[in-house]
Amino acid sequence: MNRLQVAVIDYGMGNLRSVANALKAVAPDLHIEITSDAQQIAAAERVVFPGQGAMPDCIRELDTRGLRQAVIDATRDKPFLGICIGLQMLFEHSEEGDVPGLAIYPGEVKRFPAEKMLDAHGGKLKVPHMGWSQVEQTGAHALWQDIPDLARFYYVHSYYVAPAESALTAATTAYPFDYTCAIAQDNVFAVQFHPEKSAESGLQLLRNFVNWKP
Repeated sequence: MNRLQVAVIDYGMGNLRSVANALKAVAPDLHIEITSDAQQIAAAERVVFPGQGAMPDCIRELDTRGLRQAVIDATRDKPFLGICIGLQMLFEHSEEGDVPGLAIYPGEVKRFPAEKMLDAHGGKLKVPHMGWSQVEQTGAHALWQDIPDLARFYYVHSYYVAPAESALTAATTAYPFDYTCAIAQDNVFAVQFHPEKSAESGLQLLRNFVNWKP
């Protein structure tokens, strides 16, 4: 069989099919598979770690399938893209369910605080944050190639990451305060928004990922 070029990690949480289909749309010649096999993940050239749902459920399902170490190993040695909960799980702790994350990076996952969720006119903003928001890039990165600064991406989330190290932040979004919506370090890039649901900008980010040589 052809070498697996992109593994989309399946731990039972998230809209994996739409992620895989978006990857296949931008890279039709690559061997892309949804997999829950730790050996396949280890052998893949690139890894995508998506997720939807509640953090405690995601951590539990990851451990139930024996995939915790496979994810940690993938963040160390190959191009790695985290999406939504796949970003949040990389941090030390989440307020959602008061659970520890994978602790690859220092920092917390926090709930949008009700007292701050006000628009410029004092009206209440909804939680979860759902819909299109602008992404402000903090600097150049291969995954931002051909994506204009302040491009809009699609979000669905009630919690956000607060990295302990500001250098991790690759982009921010305002809802209503600025928070980290993308991180980057070495071979890892992870985003709070859903590139697979974000029209051309999202597809461009996935295109950049499959061509990325960190």
